Amino acid sequence: MAQLALSLDRRTEDALLPGALQAGHAVVARVQTAGELSTALAAHEIDLAVVSATRSRLTPELRAAAAATGARLVVIAGTVDEREVADRAGAADVVPEPASWAEFERLLSERAAPSGDGVHAAAGAVSPASVIAVWGPTGAPGRTSLAISIAAELALLGGTVALVDADSYGGAVAPWLGLLDETPGFAAACRLAGNDSFTRAEFDRVAQYVPMPRGALAVLTGIARPSRWPELGADRVGRVVDAVAGWVDHVVIDVGFNLEADEEIASDLFAPRRNAAALAVLEHATRLVSVGLADPLGLSRLLRGQTDAAAAAPRAAHTLVVNRVRPSVLGANPAAQVTAALQRFGGVVPAALIPDDPHALDAAMLAASPLALAAPRSAAREAIRELVHESLLGLQPPERRKRRPPRSRRPHAHQSVPVAAPTLDLSRVDPQ
Repeated sequence: MAQLALSLDRRTEDALLPGALQAGHAVVARVQTAGELSTALAAHEIDLAVVSATRSRLTPELRAAAAATGARLVVIAGTVDEREVADRAGAADVVPEPASWAEFERLLSERAAPSGDGVHAAAGAVSPASVIAVWGPTGAPGRTSLAISIAAELALLGGTVALVDADSYGGAVAPWLGLLDETPGFAAACRLAGNDSFTRAEFDRVAQYVPMPRGALAVLTGIARPSRWPELGADRVGRVVDAVAGWVDHVVIDVGFNLEADEEIASDLFAPRRNAAALAVLEHATRLVSVGLADPLGLSRLLRGQTDAAAAAPRAAHTLVVNRVRPSVLGANPAAQVTAALQRFGGVVPAALIPDDPHALDAAMLAASPLALAAPRSAAREAIRELVHESLLGLQPPERRKRRPPRSRRPHAHQSVPVAAPTLDLSRVDPQ
């Protein structure tokens, strides 16, 4: 016997309800809106939720609630408009109308087996409730774009992901994704956590959801004005991170660059700290992703700062990423130059080298969308996708798309033929 929840129009419910009852199943909820069904999912152990594909009944928030509670969400869509609503909500199981109860019995029998291509099950088994902190030194190395891309790639595997903007120097996730940030979700969550009232229902209320073809991506937007940093206290931030990690599969957090602890220069040892949010996130992180720019100054800053970042994240496995790898700054074979420089001066090996791809990033920002959706075949997206699969989840590397080799062209008379560049030397750069 299975426990069912229905949110259907009268005609469809009258057609399916007798079959469900004759099969011996229990219908524990018969509601009309997505909010009522989300409440029912939280209150009962629902095995199967059957929903009509209307805008009032099917929303990305409902899909996230179903994923969080383990209920299988099945959508009934009969018209072209209803199928469009189902696609926008990212519904995985869509049954055409008219539907018979025999189809739902088949779905219930498949419930014990892994769904989809098995990637979601593997991802959940390898890294359940992981907290991934994305940090980088000063100089705009691409923390926000990388955090958004990592969160999107995890969601596309079929999981539930929370993207948190914890940068106390001014959040950038909301402008990038085109989200309204008059009331920053992360600051609101911290206030609720300070009053011991941050619940799953409140999380769904203050979070904003990015439409994804698979999975669910919830965003807690950051503070738009840096003057609001006192709202992000260390204790509140820690409570929010721990709570959200219990409700989703992965938490990806964009943190500020500054990790300086200012207790020695503060007159009040119990006063709020500007960098408390970043330090609290790193303390609770299970994975630290440090990103730096692929140029002499950016690599020097990364090597000097990643040691402090790793020390601030004692429980986290450390992953090093180099962004915007390009020959215009490093000369011929920039990937080999970056790897050799990091090994020589820092004794570390980068997990990913993300090529410079300004056109793809511009397209993503123009569309206010993650890179995986705006430019899915871009070189930068492929590198980040491989980083998530191999380094963060330990899965098999994704299949690479075949690319045409560039045509060789003879240089014009006014162009110089590139020659081998000298080895990158970081000892001549002092970012301080």
